[in-house]
This record gives sequence, structure tokens and C-alpha cells, in this order.
Amino acid sequence: MSNAGPNSKLKIFSLRSNEPLAEEIATNMELDLGKCSVSQFSDGELQINIEESVRGSDVFVIQSTSEPVNQNIMELLIMIDALKRASAASINVVIPYYGYARQDRKADARQPITAKLVADLIEEAGATRVISIDIHAPQVQGFFNIPVDLLLSMPILSKYFIEKNLEDIVVVSPDHGSVKRARQLADRLKTDIAIIDKRSPRGDFPGETNIVGDIEGKTAILIDDIVDTGTRITSGTKALLEKGAKDVYACSTHPVLSGPAIDRIEESEVKELIVTNSISLPEEKRIEKITQLTIAPLVSEAIKRVHNEEPVSPLFD
Repeated sequence: MSNAGPNSKLKIFSLRSNEPLAEEIATNMELDLGKCSVSQFSDGELQINIEESVRGSDVFVIQSTSEPVNQNIMELLIMIDALKRASAASINVVIPYYGYARQDRKADARQPITAKLVADLIEEAGATRVISIDIHAPQVQGFFNIPVDLLLSMPILSKYFIEKNLEDIVVVSPDHGSVKRARQLADRLKTDIAIIDKRSPRGDFPGETNIVGDIEGKTAILIDDIVDTGTRITSGTKALLEKGAKDVYACSTHPVLSGPAIDRIEESEVKELIVTNSISLPEEKRIEKITQLTIAPLVSEAIKRVHNEEPVSPLFD
């Protein structure tokens, strides 16, 4: 698969997890999406048919491994295998949301490192490059032996808040592990950070939540990479308001929004939750409090640069 390069053909395919994003990317690049179909046998087995020639082409496959996670991963693996057997010059998988990235280490005895397993499966299937955005654990990049480009949503999120022109703001990390992300946003917004220091209950001692930093009378912006059940955002919002914050906004790259998340956000006092379209939201999750920003221009530019053998690093600025 050494024929990839500026002179080879470029094709973009979408699987079923995030077709609206794939269509937007293709439109940005003035291309039509490649023709393929995904069907299921009566027992649930997947079948993929690529309905046009990909021989000698640089192929980019758009697929977030979000819910249903395992089915979307299998779709991707089968598509990679089909492309390899159809003689694609390169197989570049664009995974806006990389599922299983939170299982990046052995947190306890006899536990798997599932993020590494998924990386091995993608690589073994025949992928030649991975493009993703804000992977929960950046060390996942090292789980691959093929090139991995990790894009950042920070410029998109920060631009939104700059244009919103909020006054007297402070960026808040929901825990000590997210301080680096909060600092990056604060630097772009030219403001300070605060940290929610939450201690779990032990024995007869109740849990305690403290805020490290000045939030009194300020507009707080909570930042996280993933909104899953919504607990961190809603409990963080409550703690910030109780400790004297004027208003609370929240932002995150990946709107997983599982289980009771939508109800929790709807009932909370968070003014607005800003997310990206790394995961496609069904109609029932598109509530008024959630604003979804597009990553399509960022991904489109990354695809162009990879196809033309240009550096992707300028996109990190």
C-alpha cells in the first residue's frame, strides 16, 4: 500500500454511526460520499458492500465508535477488511469519537486494557492511519504502530466562547485530572482557572466538595472531554453555584449522553452545554440547553493535508 500520495484518488466513505458529519465533510471537500451499503443477516451478522471501485485510492472512512459501540466497531473492522481486499492504496479511518479509550490501563488486578485491544483490531484489519479528536487518553496514540493524528476541538470551543463575549469568566476543571484541558481553554480566553476538589466519603466521614480558585460572582465554564451520564457537569454546576458562581456554562467534545444524562442536564441549573458533533445526536437528545458545534471543517482540512502529504500539526494551533 505504498501508492498513496497527492496524485492518488481521494474517496470518503461513511458508515452508519455519524452520517450527517460525513456528509458535511464531503460537501466541504466538494466530493460525493462513496457508495457502500451495510446490511444485517437475521442472526445479526453484518455485511458490507462497497459499490464502486477503490483500487489505487486514498480512502477515508468516517465512523465514530459511539453507541451502539460494539456494532459500530465491527462495522469499521469489516469495512477496513473490504477496502483492503479491494486494493485501496491507503485506508485512513477517521474516528471522531474513539470508544473504549477510557479503558487505557489496568486499574485493578485481572482487568483488560481494552483501548489497546481495539487499536490492535483496527491495525490488524488493515488500517494504514487513524485520525481522531480529543481521545480521552492521549497515550492511546502509542497503542498503534501506524500513524495517528489526534485533532483538538479546543480552537472550536474557545472561538464559541470568545464570540459569546461573556464577562468576568473563570474556566473550571471538574477534577484534578482535567486541569491541563482547563488551562488550555483559559489561556485562549485569557482568564484564570479553578478546580473542583471533591473528596469521596470514607468510613464515618462524609464527602466534601471544595473549590480551589476564585469563582465568587463569576461566570464559570466547566470543561470536560466527555459528557456521559451528566453527573460531573450537573454536580459541578450545583457546587459552583453554592460556592458563589454567578452562572455556569459547560463544554465538552464528545456528547455520549447515556442513561439519564438528558434529564439531568434539563433539570440542572447549567445555562448551556456546548458540545461538538463528534457523535450524532438523535432528535430526543437535541434539547434547548445543548448547543452542537461542527468539527467538519477541522476534519476536512486534516483529510486534505494527509492526502496531499502535508503536515497536520498546524491544525493544533
